Amino acid sequence: MNQTTEGRVVPGKATPRGRFPHITRAGDFLFVSGTSSRRPDNTIDGASADEFGTAALDIRRQTRAVIENIRDILKSEGADLSNLVEISAFLVNMSDFGGYNEVYAEYFDETGPARTTVAVHQLPHPHLLVEMKAVAYVPVC
Repeated sequence: MNQTTEGRVVPGKATPRGRFPHITRAGDFLFVSGTSSRRPDNTIDGASADEFGTAALDIRRQTRAVIENIRDILKSEGADLSNLVEISAFLVNMSDFGGYNEVYAEYFDETGPARTTVAVHQLPHPHLLVEMKAVAYVPVC
């Protein structure tokens, strides 16, 4: 059987900061590229600055926005969060693990996708606290 892969950028989502797709289908699997809380206008949900430029970063808002962005990307292929089989999460600071884990539990429980969470030195923007990539199983009809 000749299996092909097809990647694409999803209209209405933040433009990738490189030459890669939001999502790639390989047979019955969907691979969601690293996704952040960036909005289509390149602002970051869960990041704000006061009049002096002091940043306020919210791990709960960012985590929720990342999962919602993944939901939207999956929807573009007729899938949803229930199709996820694996999530890998990258936190800039493990002291944010509690807030991240709290929001994650609003979407998934022990019957959900396998998960790995690791700390990373930094993400592509200094206001990003979390990024996730995911794998979903969606049989081709």
